[in-house]
Amino acid sequence: MTDTTRAVATLGGGCFWCLEPLFRDLRGVADVTCGYAGGHVERPTYDQVCGKRTGHAEVVQVAFDPAQISYADILRVFFTLHDPTTKDQQGADVGPQYRSIILTQDEAQAETAGVVMAEVEAARIWPARLTTEVAPLTTFWPAEPEHQRYYERNPWAGYCRVVIAPKVAKFRKAHAARLKAA
Repeated sequence: MTDTTRAVATLGGGCFWCLEPLFRDLRGVADVTCGYAGGHVERPTYDQVCGKRTGHAEVVQVAFDPAQISYADILRVFFTLHDPTTKDQQGADVGPQYRSIILTQDEAQAETAGVVMAEVEAARIWPARLTTEVAPLTTFWPAEPEHQRYYERNPWAGYCRVVIAPKVAKFRKAHAARLKAA
């Protein structure tokens, strides 16, 4: 759903626990919800998605104010948050649920995704070609409550300390000008 004060981007780039705190820090972002999309099973669970048979990717749904940050800029940030050149993998996380994917709300978002992907390829930010899938969003299924704000609620958990915390620190340094005021 898009209106003049709120738009939505649905993005997958590996573990949703990693993407969620990063997007939540961006100025103009109102909310971020972890969930599943791009598959064929209704109301999938985390265990089913991790079983690699539902077709779903772990995604975040980013609600944002387009007057403060554009969809194109959301995507430009997205391409700095994960490796969009590794098919079905982010670091040690392997499987189709970790694929790089942009699920579009409408044709305008699909066109913008194509433009931004061409920019990223032309800039040679990554050493290989993008494997990011672009597809229309059919259904977004919110993940179970324990997956929402996971990093915020579990900062001392092993995965959070070893994987997410360094990403958060790197993101905050690289995108300092785009962050919400403290």
